[in-house]
Amino acid sequence: MSGVVNVLVVGVGSHARLNHLPALAVAQDAGLAGTVTGADLPDIAAAVEYGTPGRPRRMSVVHVQPFPVPRRSLPDGVRRVLEGVVERKRIGAVVVATEPSVHLPYALWAMERGLPVLLDKPLTVRPGASTEPDAAQAIADDFDTLLDAYRAARRRDPQMVVSVLSQRRWHPAFRRVRELIAEVADATNCPVTSVQSSHGDGQWRLPDELVDLGYHGFDRGYGKAAHSGYHHFDTVPWWLAAGERPGKEIDEVEIHAACTRPADFLAQLTVTDHARLLPGFADRNPYTEQDLDRMTAGFGEVDVFLSVSYRSRGRVVALGSHNLAHTTFSQRSALHPVPGGLYKGNGRIGQENHIIQQGPFQALHLHVLQTLHGDEDGVDRQAVGGADHIELHVFRNNRLRPDWQRHRALGFADLVHGSGDNAVLPTQRSARTCAITEFLSYLTGRIPRTEMASDLADHRRPARLMAGAYLSMSRRWADADRPAAPVVLDFRPAAAPAPTARALAALGVTR
Repeated sequence: MSGVVNVLVVGVGSHARLNHLPALAVAQDAGLAGTVTGADLPDIAAAVEYGTPGRPRRMSVVHVQPFPVPRRSLPDGVRRVLEGVVERKRIGAVVVATEPSVHLPYALWAMERGLPVLLDKPLTVRPGASTEPDAAQAIADDFDTLLDAYRAARRRDPQMVVSVLSQRRWHPAFRRVRELIAEVADATNCPVTSVQSSHGDGQWRLPDELVDLGYHGFDRGYGKAAHSGYHHFDTVPWWLAAGERPGKEIDEVEIHAACTRPADFLAQLTVTDHARLLPGFADRNPYTEQDLDRMTAGFGEVDVFLSVSYRSRGRVVALGSHNLAHTTFSQRSALHPVPGGLYKGNGRIGQENHIIQQGPFQALHLHVLQTLHGDEDGVDRQAVGGADHIELHVFRNNRLRPDWQRHRALGFADLVHGSGDNAVLPTQRSARTCAITEFLSYLTGRIPRTEMASDLADHRRPARLMAGAYLSMSRRWADADRPAAPVVLDFRPAAAPAPTARALAALGVTR
């Protein structure tokens, strides 16, 4: 394929408008993307404004009807609408940015049609995943279904590609961590021995909003783990793989999950607490605490903390604690949410920390400690508490290796990759733009497949971590919240032969 690529974006909600559409506008300016067309449900406007500074654009949106999930194939009516767009607009690639419970049928349709896919994270999720073990296990089976379809599509067309937009793979700071791990592993043969990771969404959703505002899937029986949690499910195995060496390949993982649900959140901050803290809440809120307990029964997880053992040949080579919290430090103060602004808005601010130990040789501390502020506040955007703060601390055993530096602190400027117009900033937005640019650069023949960072086939491990986390949560729920035995599952990469024909056969084995 050469020249520009006309793109169909399936799902043009607030997430796509904030992330995908600006990046596609940059790609249009660079001569990578041609026309951009949207597809979404009938309640979305027939046209959406987007663009780059000084170059506004207007994207037409075709409407498709909602359909029940889960299902593997699109309804005939939805398929006809999309087929018509593909023919009229000469579509050359599809971006799937819908609610994740319908990722599977849209991605399968595109692959069957021979259209390259940029698939948003998570790959898939199933309604009820945090309360129903069968739904949790199906997440792993969905990956196998996607991978089978991808392999079949590549047999038909070797140039076919499915890239997963899990943007930390393009983020310069996260890539630097991976390079540092590989460097020490080459020198010492020591893998990563522990990872402590945490991520906070910084969103304060009020009690009535738990049931009145559909966002992040609580009402569908899943939550934090299926959204920003996937970044950790992807990033940690990606880092671990950089330290794997012959004889120390991770082949099995053990997972234990503990989570909070809306009822727990309402015990932390009661309806009465909210009425005291936010004037007007008592007048707005129509629900008692008993109403909310009843209405949110079976909702998905709000926060989830995971304890993980990564094993090789029966021995633990790495321990992980992966703490994913929706209820964390926020800067919300208003009673009423900004309409359409739940994705970014209402005081939402993410904070993130990772501590990676590599035996007695290296420790890496990656910290993102940001707040919201106005430009007029005189805050250094790149310092702690700034909107762009990020820093990486590198500690190495220089007593063993005098050529190593005892400690290095890398800030925002140190972590920028490249220069000039090609610079990739250590921000999530810049990393997302890089992901879309890479996808289109491959399709237009500007880069080879080997330079692509996030091929679908490389996502077996994150898909299984997500499935295992949900299986652990759902088993505990099914057993009246009594602690359940940890989930043990096969953790070989997709390229390695699995000991069973399907992923499901390895899920759910307990010891």
